Amino acid sequence: MSTVAEADVAHLFHPYTNLAKHPETGPLVITHGKGVRVFDEAGNDYIEGLAGLWCTALGWGEERLAEVAAEQMRTLPFYHLFSSKAHQPGVRLAEALAGMAPIPNAKVFLACSGSEANDTAIKMIWYRNNALGLPAKKKIIARERAYHGVTVATGSLTGLPVNQRSFDLPLPGILHTGCPHYWRYGHSGETEEQFASRRAEELEQLIQAEGPDTIAAFFAEPVMGAGGVIVPPATYFGKIQAVLKKYDVLLVVDEVITGFGRTGNMFGSETFGIKPDMMTVAKGLSSGYMPISALIVADHVYQPIKEEAGRIGVFGHGLTYGGHPVTAAVALETLKIYAERDIVNHVRRVSPVLQDGLRALQQHPLVGEARGLGLIGALEMVADKDTKTAFDPKWTVGARVVAKAQAHGVILRAMGDAVAFAPPLIISEDEIRELLARFRLALDEAHGELKTAGAALQ
Repeated sequence: MSTVAEADVAHLFHPYTNLAKHPETGPLVITHGKGVRVFDEAGNDYIEGLAGLWCTALGWGEERLAEVAAEQMRTLPFYHLFSSKAHQPGVRLAEALAGMAPIPNAKVFLACSGSEANDTAIKMIWYRNNALGLPAKKKIIARERAYHGVTVATGSLTGLPVNQRSFDLPLPGILHTGCPHYWRYGHSGETEEQFASRRAEELEQLIQAEGPDTIAAFFAEPVMGAGGVIVPPATYFGKIQAVLKKYDVLLVVDEVITGFGRTGNMFGSETFGIKPDMMTVAKGLSSGYMPISALIVADHVYQPIKEEAGRIGVFGHGLTYGGHPVTAAVALETLKIYAERDIVNHVRRVSPVLQDGLRALQQHPLVGEARGLGLIGALEMVADKDTKTAFDPKWTVGARVVAKAQAHGVILRAMGDAVAFAPPLIISEDEIRELLARFRLALDEAHGELKTAGAALQ
C-alpha cells in the first residue's frame, strides 16, 4: 500500500502549487492540530503563522465547534434554502450577521467560499442595474494587487498576474485602478495624504474616461491580503468613498480576511471608517472549520433585486450547499465564541507584540518594509533598502525565507518577496514571541545563503 505522500504525488491535483516541482519535493502531510500549532506525520510541530489560509481564528481543537457539527449532523445533516425552504441554523446565522455588520437593514445570502460570495455580488450588481433600467452600468473596478477569488469573474477582479496569466482573464468590463501601497508606489517627496489623494483622483479619472453611466461598483479589501498585506493610508478610504458617492458607484467591501477581529475591530470596515453597500465574509466566519461564506446586502441594493425577481417570477441564483445547516450551525457557534471570549479585545491586547516584533525585524538586512495592524502583517524583502530595489526573481527570496521558516517550525506564506503573518486570533503574547524568534532564525539563514550564492545585496 502506498504512503500518503506517494498517493498525494500520484493523484492529488494541488492548488497554488508548483505542479512541476511538487513530485520532487512532495507534500508536508499535516495530521492534527492543537491551539496555534499543527503537527506533521513525524510529530514535528509548527506554529501556524497564517492561521491555515487566514481563517482558523480559534485555532485547532475547538471542541465546541466539533460538538455543534456532530449534533447538527444527527438532527438535520442537509437541507437547502431554495423555494422558500428554511432551517434554524441558516436563519439564525443570517439574523446574527445582519445584526453585526456595519450595514443597516441588511439581507444575507449564504454561500460556501469567499470566491462564491464575491461572484454572487457581481451577479447581483448586474441584476440590480437591469432592474433599475441601467443596462449600460455594468463595469466593475477593482485594484491592482487585489484578491477577490478565483472563479472566472472573481479571478478577473483579482489584480495579481499569477491568477490571470494563461487563464484568459480578466473578462471584459472588469477594470483596475492603482494599489494603495504608499511605501512601494508613493512618489518621491509625496506625503501619505497626497498619495491617497492621487489614488482617489486616478479612480475618478478612470470613471470619467469609461463614462460614469457605465461604472456599477468598486470592490476593495480593507487590508489587501494575498496582494501582500497592504495597509492603506489613513485617509484613503474616505477619499475613495467620496468619489464613489459622486458617481453613484456601489462599494463592495471584501472582508473575507479582515472580518471577525483580524484588524482589532470586528470588521475592517470599522477600522477604516468604510460604509459598504455590500460586504462579503468567509474564512473566520466558521474559524475555517466548515466551508461557508456570506454576502451581506444593504436594503437599497436588495429592494430592486426583489422587485426584478417578482417580475421574472424567481431569483435565478443559488448554491446547493449555500447555507448548509451544518456549516451554518458551526458558524453561528463561532460567532458566539468570539463574543463570549471577547476576541476583539484579545487581539488589541496581544497585537502590539506582533507589530512591534515585525517592525524590529525591519532592521534586518533583507527587510525593506514591515507593515500591518492587529494580527495581520508582512515583511517585504528587498535587495536594496534605500532604493527599495526588488530582488531578481531568480533568487525566489520570499519562497526561500518561507521554506527556511517551515524548517524552523513556522508555517507562513510568501506573496512574491513579501512574507505574510496572520496567526490564529487566540495566539498568546509568548506564542507570538516564539513565532518571531523562529522566524528570525529563518531570516538569518536565508540571508547567509543568499550572500554565499552571490545575490546582489545592499
